[in-house]
Amino acid sequence: MSRFIFESYTLSDPSGEATFRYRYEDGRRFEETVTFDVEQGYNKEVLDRALFLAFIVIGTSYVKTFLADECVFESGDIDEWQATFMNTVYQEGLSQYAYENNLTRDNLPRFEATVQDTPGAAAYQGEGTLLLQSGGKDSLLLSAVFDKTERPYTPWYVASSGHHPSVLDSLASPLVVSTRTIDRDALENARADGGRNGHVPITYIVQSFALVQAILLRKQEVVTAIAHEGEEPHARIGDLPVTHQWSKTWRAEQLFAEYVERYVATSLHIGSPLRRFSEVRVAELFTIHAWKKYGKAFSSCNHANYLQGADNSQLAWCGACPKCANAYLLFAPFVDAGELKSVFAGHDLFTRELLQETYKGLLGVDGVMKPFECVGEVDELRKAYWLAQEKGGYGTVSFVVPASTYDYHTEYPMQQWAELPPTLIQ
Repeated sequence: MSRFIFESYTLSDPSGEATFRYRYEDGRRFEETVTFDVEQGYNKEVLDRALFLAFIVIGTSYVKTFLADECVFESGDIDEWQATFMNTVYQEGLSQYAYENNLTRDNLPRFEATVQDTPGAAAYQGEGTLLLQSGGKDSLLLSAVFDKTERPYTPWYVASSGHHPSVLDSLASPLVVSTRTIDRDALENARADGGRNGHVPITYIVQSFALVQAILLRKQEVVTAIAHEGEEPHARIGDLPVTHQWSKTWRAEQLFAEYVERYVATSLHIGSPLRRFSEVRVAELFTIHAWKKYGKAFSSCNHANYLQGADNSQLAWCGACPKCANAYLLFAPFVDAGELKSVFAGHDLFTRELLQETYKGLLGVDGVMKPFECVGEVDELRKAYWLAQEKGGYGTVSFVVPASTYDYHTEYPMQQWAELPPTLIQ
């Protein structure tokens, strides 16, 4: 029997460097560090609980190499609710990994309670908002909306290198940057020894870092920028829906917020003000509130900007990947064709031959699977395509796109505390 061991987590004050350690019973070790900004007077009890949450979700990055028969804790304990939480994160959150490695739910990690009860949430009092930033449309839209309402916030970005998108330096408040150092050497050694690789619930990992940073800065709210997305499975493995980013779903947001309320601090809020909107609606709101300032400066292209260790100071679009194709679909109904083409080096992405199979996946044609990326749902993307054709100035894809009756103004459930002022979303 092999065992994956959650060894320890620490944070050094005043350096702000957190260390998370894991190992396999055979001696293979992983050590990850994250550096945070520290403001003295933070609540150490609440911080420890947030660090433990980060500790348990970061583990997905390392347990995936050699799936163990058992996962055990040397630091901390989990009760029944936390065990169920972790089973959900380590199974639903690793569904794409399972699909790409020919695994089933039964192959994925399972956790059992180590104690009957763990301490409940601690008392906490903070002030202000930490607003997650990526350089993409959603987070920049929230910055623009907050600026218009003169709502103060601290923009925050987690880097995997010494770089961050320079567009974030133009925000109304100084940017706070945390730096994550993944144990790449150990992961590469594991792969060389036959270990597996695959996608992890990265949004949960980033949110856990944001929670730690918020507590260290004594903030009250952690605001993410996630619309209605991630809900449409790409495939299924038995009863396991396969999604690229389960941790962006509404259920995942609710689950994370519930964990924080149960085990960290009842008064800390975390969630997204964009949750009620479709991806198409977010693109429309971006053109209204943020395109003038950020239209030529933002990017959602992972290939050009967000590979591990890459210099993403100046954001760009590759014009050849699913994220570029998806963004083009979303903005085409609302942005002048000449203007949008200029963002993509003069290309009309609808007519690019190398993107036709990608568009078949995005638009649900010929049985092509939707790409494993954070992209819109098939029906709303079909609607966006036909709205763009009605607008005019765009070419057509090389196949017939089915019609759509999708109403992109449909509103979805969200956390009440996170609602935006109605006057900004008319």
